[in-house]
Amino acid sequence: MSTKHSLISDLARQLYTHHHGWLYAWLRRKLGCQHTAADVTQDTFVRLIVSGRMPLPEQSRAYLTQIAKGLVTDLYRRRHLERAYHEWLLQLPLPEAPSPEQQAIVLQSLIQLDQLLDQLPHKVRETFLLSRLDGLTYSEIAVHLGISVAAVRKYMLKAAQVCMEMA
Repeated sequence: MSTKHSLISDLARQLYTHHHGWLYAWLRRKLGCQHTAADVTQDTFVRLIVSGRMPLPEQSRAYLTQIAKGLVTDLYRRRHLERAYHEWLLQLPLPEAPSPEQQAIVLQSLIQLDQLLDQLPHKVRETFLLSRLDGLTYSEIAVHLGISVAAVRKYMLKAAQVCMEMA
């Protein structure tokens, strides 16, 4: 193992030892579920280690809190997306419902798409969603967002490029 990886590993171990209990307790209060809190706590340290960036000792809790908050946001977004998908499935006649395997594939694709769209600037994401989910025309989107039709075209192209990267 290289010296850099050894140093990161040692720092991560120290952070885990000193802050795991505190972070878990904070997440348990925030989430109201010890199991989810334990998962997010572990995911926070994994994310920290994978990033290879260790905070200064005086910034440790703030840094860990920032990572954990992002993971909690992702968790809530994923749960919301799963609920919406399952509600949509319940509206389908039974013979038209996809198999459990197909449902899992679609849900995973939706989650990936959501993550990709979340990385886009707000107006690009909003333009894409208004077009694809709400069915608005480019002119209607331009009026709704207070931008030009040319900007709508540009934003849709950018969103489409991101979607094509996923395929």
